[in-house]
Amino acid sequence: MTPKPAGQPIEVLLVEDDPGDVLLIREAFEFNKVHNNLNVVNDGEQALAYLRQEGEYARSLRPDLILLDLNLPRKDGREVLAEVKADERLRAIPVVVLTTSEAEEDVLKSYQLHANAYVTKPVDFERFVAIVRQIDDFFVSVVRLPS
Repeated sequence: MTPKPAGQPIEVLLVEDDPGDVLLIREAFEFNKVHNNLNVVNDGEQALAYLRQEGEYARSLRPDLILLDLNLPRKDGREVLAEVKADERLRAIPVVVLTTSEAEEDVLKSYQLHANAYVTKPVDFERFVAIVRQIDDFFVSVVRLPS
């Protein structure tokens, strides 16, 4: 795998079931003029199908970054994280847990499952925009991602 050049737009998979949070993240990307490609799935089973390019997601592009909510229908974020990090083809994709949970057990479990970062969603829009910007800056401008 060759690394993506710094500053090049990346593929981001957002796994989020709350339409309000999806809208906030889309708006944060637009507000920050983030030119990455944001793809959205609404539950854990869809996330795994997308990542494995199954069914309706057969032509999906491999994401460079996953933003993962923990509290998802059908298969929760912890299960998705465990499956992603156990899959040799997927485990190199960075996963940022982006959730409302501030529970210490969720933080610990996420890192035990090899999450790359754990971020609690702020309720304030300006702070939310700032957090999305920081995630983008870090994973697009600072970190070298595999292609």
